[in-house]
Order: sequence, then structure tokens, then C-alpha cells
Amino acid sequence: MVYETVPRTVRIILLGEPGVGKTSLILSLVTEEFTEHVPPKAEEITIPADVTPEQVPTNIVDVCLAEQSLEQVSEEIEKAHVICIVFSVDKQETLDKVASYWLPFVRDNCADDFRKPVILVGNKIDLIDYSVLDNIWDIAEEYPEVDRCIECSAKTLTNVSEMFYNAQKAVLHPIGPIYSIEEQELTERCKKALSRIFKICDLDGDGLLDDYEITVFQKKCFDTPLQLQVLDEVKSVIAQNIAGGIENECITMKGFIFLHCLFIQRGRNETTWTVLRKFGYDESLELSHSYLYANIKVPVGCTTELSYKGQQFLTQLFEKYDRDKDGMLNPTELKNVFSCCPRVPWHNLRYTVPTNDKGFLTLQGWMCRWTLMTLLDLQNTSAYLAYLGFNFLENESQKIAIHITREKKVDIAKKQSSRNVYQCHVIGPRSCGKTSICRSFLGIAHKKIKPHANERGDGYSTENCCINTVVVYGQEKYLVLKEIPITRVSDPLQPHEVNCDVACLVYDVAASRSFEYIARIYIKYFAESHIPVLIVGTKGDALITRQEYILQPEVFCNKYQLLSPQLFNIKENKHDIFVKLATMAAFPHLKHFASLAGENSSWWKAGIGVAAATIMGLVLIKMLNFQRR
Repeated sequence: MVYETVPRTVRIILLGEPGVGKTSLILSLVTEEFTEHVPPKAEEITIPADVTPEQVPTNIVDVCLAEQSLEQVSEEIEKAHVICIVFSVDKQETLDKVASYWLPFVRDNCADDFRKPVILVGNKIDLIDYSVLDNIWDIAEEYPEVDRCIECSAKTLTNVSEMFYNAQKAVLHPIGPIYSIEEQELTERCKKALSRIFKICDLDGDGLLDDYEITVFQKKCFDTPLQLQVLDEVKSVIAQNIAGGIENECITMKGFIFLHCLFIQRGRNETTWTVLRKFGYDESLELSHSYLYANIKVPVGCTTELSYKGQQFLTQLFEKYDRDKDGMLNPTELKNVFSCCPRVPWHNLRYTVPTNDKGFLTLQGWMCRWTLMTLLDLQNTSAYLAYLGFNFLENESQKIAIHITREKKVDIAKKQSSRNVYQCHVIGPRSCGKTSICRSFLGIAHKKIKPHANERGDGYSTENCCINTVVVYGQEKYLVLKEIPITRVSDPLQPHEVNCDVACLVYDVAASRSFEYIARIYIKYFAESHIPVLIVGTKGDALITRQEYILQPEVFCNKYQLLSPQLFNIKENKHDIFVKLATMAAFPHLKHFASLAGENSSWWKAGIGVAAATIMGLVLIKMLNFQRR
């Protein structure tokens, strides 16, 4: 079933047999008095937004078969958003025509995959002293597009304004997507949406909505507090009507879903729709594109990181779902985190972020994975923050969860990076030990290393990436190692494979032709760039072989003013190489070893600058926390 988006103007058309009072209803609404002598057809009228309950301009169209052809009526049906079929309660033949002619006629003029809502209107109730609604329900069951039935009187003005208000509601708060009239219960899509909403509002993750959580929900959705007496009455209704709806004086998910079913059965569709729209749902009960994907523009040369707000939200989310409070998310807990999302967005966490020995996600690993996704796949970060309720809980869009760094050229000019996340590309020939370096960064023993796909992506994939934290002058930074897979030595590097904050060129000290490749790579891509480079020789415990190149590694590094080759042995798993890489990324102007060795004052000043920035950051966080209190 396809559902239209909510229109900016509601168009109502009145159909029915001659003499049932269509024109009288329109004139009674407008003039607020009954007129005995009415024209055969009222002119189309427009009711301004400020005088309608839903604050939406409304056009009302009268139809007269004596003055209009069936083709013209069909055109009006196509343009309308809702159809009111009027019959006279004192004339059974006009009601019979509703089922035998008018409803089939309306259906024939609507698209097969979209049926417009229909309101059945019994006019002239001033002429009888009984209700005819019981005679209408059989018709409503046969035609699911019938949204509701209402009795009114144009003469006494009884329910006239209510009739048009209900027609408005049928368009703005349609029943079809959220409730099955045939089955007398919520649709599966509606249940799924309400389940997600319940999980987001369950702030402590205990599977229940306590009074505080219900109050927060009420305030954020309807901008008004819920009185304690009303809350008690709501709980009482749930307890009386559904088993398991209340537990420990709290509302369960079963009770929450039942409550919305009750709202709809009592004609309060707008209550459920207000909640659904607050949580980003459109008329098809899909999260809207604008809700999922915040309009975040990242200038060229800038990167994206999590802001303090984003980090705070994700930390609280981790703590909420760490039910056993062991500081880790086991597979079940991780699945529960993303139970309100289309899928778990990550795989192979063991080889991407820090985990415990069992591969369970620690808080550090959790923040690392979000940081990596924010850096390389901002759209996905935006969407999953929305799925997890950031927009609702923070009352703002995901924009405030994202920090856009300044341009790289500004960092170079100021001789210090302002970023907290650094990208390091690990480049070297096949089998030189690139994977060993990346895995050791995560503390994985060498015997556990397994080969993975060696495919070259488009620069935005998180494949072949791992991330961990590194301390640079007392300040914690994130370092992303991205292994650049090399199939053939002759293959050129693509721009996205070169562009990074620091490059780690890797060769095998035991292979005589290994160094030549990275030497040529350095000369071709990095010698004239602003990207710092560290050369690393792997298998440092092996016998060092003379390299078949015009310059030996040490001489090469001297010539190009690079740090001496760093020997790496996975069995020792030294962390100092990663500290050096992060430090070089933090101070890109000090790319040459002469700067590292001779300009100690520069490092000293830079260190002081980082320390000062850290202190200012802590002060700012304390101020923000104080303001929140």
C-alpha cells in the first residue's frame, strides 16, 4: 500500500444523492446558521489555516450531478484528499446508494495502490430519534477506506464542524497506515515503529517505562507535563484491559502498544501520529530521509569527528545496554543496542577495534568504532544516531553530534593539528607485514592473524582499517591505520590512497627487493608533499638482508631527512611506533628527522600547546556540565 505525504492544503469533496443536504452542510459550516433556500451547488470555498483545528488551509468542494458530468466529478475525486459521501438518515434509499453506487464509483477513480479516505455522513438527524450507525458498519467493513461514520444535522448545526474536522483528520492523521479495520488492531509497521519508540524512551534499558520516563516522553512529544492523576488513570485502563501491560507500577511494551491501539479505536489518531512524527516517521511509517540524514556539508580538506554531545550520547547508550555492568558489550547486548535499527552496522570488530580476549566490545572499542564510522561514513553515522534516538533525546538534529575539523592547510600553517582523529595509510609490497602491524596495534597476538580480502576500494570503506587510541603529549587521540592493499608493484596509487595525515611505508628487512618499492613510492608520492612519513622495517627479529636498491634504508632516510627506519617485531609488539605516527600527524610541519632531532624547542612548544588545549577543553566540559545542572 502506498500512502501520500501530508498535504499543505486539505481538499474535501462532498458526494451523494440529490437532496441529501451536501450544499446545506457547507453553508451551515460557513455561516453558522441554517438556510432554507440553497442553490443547487455551492461554490468552492477556502477556509484559512488559522480558523481550522489543525492549522491547515482547507478547500471544500460541492458536487451537483445536475450541473456536472461524471467525467468532471471523476476529476474532482482525483484532486481531492478526502471524500465525504452524504446520505439522508430518513431515506434508506440514499444509504443504499452509498454502498451500491458511490463507494464503487470512488474506488474506480482512485489508484489501485492508494485509496483515499472516505467519511460516511448521515445528515438530517433532526428528523429521527434513533441512530443509523449500526446499519453503516457492514459497509465500512466491506470498504476499508471508510475512515469513520458520523451523524449530523445541517439544520441544527449538530456535528457539522466535527464532520469537517474529522475529514481533515482523515487526511492529516490517516488510519490506514497505523490500524487495520478488518483485524481491529495496529498494523505490523505501526507496532514495529512503536517498539522502537518504546526502546528509545526506556532510558535505563530495563524493559519498562517508569513515571519519570513517561513524563519525559510526554513532555518531548506533546510539550506538556502529564499530571500524576492522569498517569494513574492511564495505568489503570491498561491494567484492566490487557494482561502484562503493567509491571511493578511501570508500563510494559505490551501496555504501550495497547494504549495506542486504544487511542485509535477511540478516534484519536492524531495522538499516535504526533508520537510517530516526533520520532521521524512519514505517512508510510518509514523514517524520513531528512530525519535520518542531517544536512552536514564538509568542506574540502576538512574531516568529521564526534563532538562532545555525540560522545556523551554514545557513552550513555553503551552504559544503558551493558546490562551486566562488566564494561563490555557481549554479542547479545550489542544486538540489543541495534534492535531498533535495520541491522547491526559493523562486522569483524575483533580486527577493527580494541576488544577483550573473547572479542567483546569494550567502551574504548565502542567509541573507536563510532569514531571510525564518523570519519569514513558520515551518512551512516547520521542515520544510526537517528535510529537510536539522538534527535528525540537531545531535541536537536544529529548535526550537534558531529564536529567538522578545520582545513588541513590551516593545520600546516599553524604548525599543529587541531584534529583528534588521524588517518595513517600503511603502504608496502605484498607479504611485507602490513597486516601484522595493523593487528598488533589492536594487541592481537601474531599467531591469531588471518588473511583478509585484498581489494582496493573507493577510499570511503572501513575495510582494511583498524583504530585505537594513542596518547600524544598527555592527550588521547584516535589513530586509524588503513592498509593499502597492493596487488602488483607496478600499480599506481590512487589519490585517496595517498591522502592521509601520516604515511607508514613498510618493507621486509629479510627480503632484498622489499625496500625498493617503498623508496619509489616515497619519491613519487610523498617527497614533495606535506604528509609526514615513517619508514618501518618488519620482521626485525630476522637477519637483516642488504637491499637491492641504489641506497640502503638508513642512507635513504638520511638523504630525504626522514627518521631512521624503525624496526618492528610483532612478537615484541612495541607501541612506540604508533605513538610516533600519531605525533607526526599532530605536528605535520615537523615531517623531517632534522626537525625531530634538532628542533627540540619546537616539540617543547608544541607539547605545551597541546597541554594548554587539553586544560581548556576540560574547563569547557566542566562549564557545560555545570550549565546542564
